Amino acid sequence: MIPSAAEDIDVRPITEDELPAWSRALNSGFLRPPTASPQTVARRLAHFDLARTRAAFAPAGGGDGTRQVATFRSFAQELTVPGGARVPTDAITNVTVTATHRRRGLLSRMMAADLAEAKERGDVAATLIAAEYRIYGRYGFGPAATTTQWEIDVARAGLDPRRPGPMDGGRIDPADAEEVRAIGPALHERLGARVAGVVSRDAYWWQYETGLWPAPEDPWTEPFHAVYRNARGEVEGLVAYRSDGHWSTAKVPANTLTVVRLAGVTPAAERALWHHLCSVDWATTVRTDGRAPDDLVPELLPDPRAARVVTQADLLWVRILDVVRALEARSYQASGELVLEVHDRAGLAAGRFRLAVTPDGAVCEPTTAAPRISLDIGELGALWLGDASAVRLAALGRLVEEEAGAAAAADALLRTPRRPWCPDVF
Repeated sequence: MIPSAAEDIDVRPITEDELPAWSRALNSGFLRPPTASPQTVARRLAHFDLARTRAAFAPAGGGDGTRQVATFRSFAQELTVPGGARVPTDAITNVTVTATHRRRGLLSRMMAADLAEAKERGDVAATLIAAEYRIYGRYGFGPAATTTQWEIDVARAGLDPRRPGPMDGGRIDPADAEEVRAIGPALHERLGARVAGVVSRDAYWWQYETGLWPAPEDPWTEPFHAVYRNARGEVEGLVAYRSDGHWSTAKVPANTLTVVRLAGVTPAAERALWHHLCSVDWATTVRTDGRAPDDLVPELLPDPRAARVVTQADLLWVRILDVVRALEARSYQASGELVLEVHDRAGLAAGRFRLAVTPDGAVCEPTTAAPRISLDIGELGALWLGDASAVRLAALGRLVEEEAGAAAAADALLRTPRRPWCPDVF
């Protein structure tokens, strides 16, 4: 069969009636059973902004009608930058191209349309979680936050399960899904005010993640929940975890606790929750959720070697759409000045910019002054949240020092004491 030419494929937002077929194309692209249940379609209809839900429509076999062969969706989001400010971002998800219609520029067309709309709306950046590393750099995205997962050997950790850990006068209580929906959003807001890389969660997120939207193809297993409250009774931490129910022999329980998510807005809360997990009867292993690479969890154990890294990879990717607002929104560790030449082949954010940081804040503006560093918009995205190193990017040939020592000067401004962390996959 002769494949459809790219110009015969229409790319546009879908209608309500087209959502079941869109769901089928999405499942096919992700190599899941194609047909979505009515419950899943209803859930998506209630939650999705169809004006931001795109598909590629190709002629169907036999020339009768069309078939959706690519999917793309975005939604409104806020992202925390260093210093605690939150900026509006365009969160991109559900990106697929059916195997029969690859290499025809369909993703490029959907991405270009979405980013142009995001720029017009005034979004500072676009974000996504990249399933494959090599795809999104060509659209100006850069890896801005890394995720790390540890596995803790409880017996080796050196904690005494007979005694509670240091709680600073606080306490840990069990909770259920209803309570989590009540207290979780405010806790997440507090986390987002102090951790760069945290993204916003809407009401649907809390409903879905606590089991209110079950579907046959998406079975729900209720986790255990625990809440940490400080001495004044204020919620400072929350954990959700599941157990595999494993016994090594008929008489020896050897359960692995897998953390779904753990959030603590104080070191005391984090310490107490990790100690709680390592003290659960019958648990011999604790597998953490995705954490920042410099998370406290290994050093919270008497023997940090009891926690071994099982996963470390890029997670949150950022595509800056407004350089001035992006650089002015965040805080910096020192005063200084930097002139950047930013390249952007899509033409959305290119230019030469002067960043001046004083104790009063940051000012970024277009300039004609000679640049100290030159870089692609994707590399600026990697640097923006404070995780990447300009010196390292220069050594890799992905950033050009136009002036000796400029990369080190950029690091002195841009790097942060703690690495950014995005706790969510979207």
